[in-house]
Amino acid sequence: MKLLRLAPENTKFPFMRFRRVSYPFSAVMSIVSVVLFLTLGMNFGIDFAGGTLMELRAKSGHADIAAVRAEMRKLTSGDVEVQGFGTPSDLVVRFGVPKEKASAQETTVANIKQALGKDYDFRRVEVVGPRVSGELVQSGTLGVVIAIIAVLCYLWFRFEWQFAIGAIIATMHDLLLTVGFFAITRLEFNTTSIAAILTIVGYSLNETVVVLDRIREMLKKYRRMPTDQLIDVSVNAVLPRTIMTATTVFLALLSLVVFGGEVIRSFSLAMIWGICVATYSSVFICSPMLIYLGLRNNSAVAPPEPTSKEVKPAAATPAQPVAAAKKKARA
Repeated sequence: MKLLRLAPENTKFPFMRFRRVSYPFSAVMSIVSVVLFLTLGMNFGIDFAGGTLMELRAKSGHADIAAVRAEMRKLTSGDVEVQGFGTPSDLVVRFGVPKEKASAQETTVANIKQALGKDYDFRRVEVVGPRVSGELVQSGTLGVVIAIIAVLCYLWFRFEWQFAIGAIIATMHDLLLTVGFFAITRLEFNTTSIAAILTIVGYSLNETVVVLDRIREMLKKYRRMPTDQLIDVSVNAVLPRTIMTATTVFLALLSLVVFGGEVIRSFSLAMIWGICVATYSSVFICSPMLIYLGLRNNSAVAPPEPTSKEVKPAAATPAQPVAAAKKKARA
């Protein structure tokens, strides 16, 4: 049975020729992402911006998530999240109130109870204020930073320092572009988005480590090959694996976008963007950085090995001095 291959084997694509284009392009995209974050900001969800949380239980039968979500959108103009939890009859409803209508939050809660009170029991009603949401933002940011530092410290000890710096730059590139993606698409940024960012960091580092590990193997195998050619050979060697992995993850995430519903929509879209950016950065950002950081083969200073064509001087035999002495005696 013939195996499915999304990329041909033994490719010889010159990836390193594009480093003079990929670096300016990535720098511009990173700057644009920072500008969008500072100007437009993030579309923070209820977890970070504050709002109201309700726990509902259906009085009879299963809870109808779609019907509750549609009713909530009629009663409030803010962001709405409706999720099932526990038993099929339990629901969690979160909704935010715009700042200009913050005083009408109690009225909105009363209207929701009046509209859904016939079919649901309200087990809990809590208000998440700005102080709690600010603490969630700080905790989420701190968690992302600590996770990145821990993984990159491992890379520093696992590989040479050039490899670790290249992985750091590629990871920061992926994070900046992901933040810019959230800013320009206005997707809701909540605790699920934090999970998406951490997953993207893990995927990016996994792709980067695969490429770096192959480069290290090629450094030992081809000691006299120029660095740029060696990196091209290494990237082409792992290209079928990289394309197959990215395609598999993309198809899984695409099914989540189509059939997963609105609860994990922002997570799925962010992950699709993340795997594309991570695959790009592992090839066009991290790998060329090794050239600029001065990675060289150890054989650059090694003496050349003798070849079979070199003629070695013949060793003197004991008969040569005897023949010379006889010739001198005859003279």
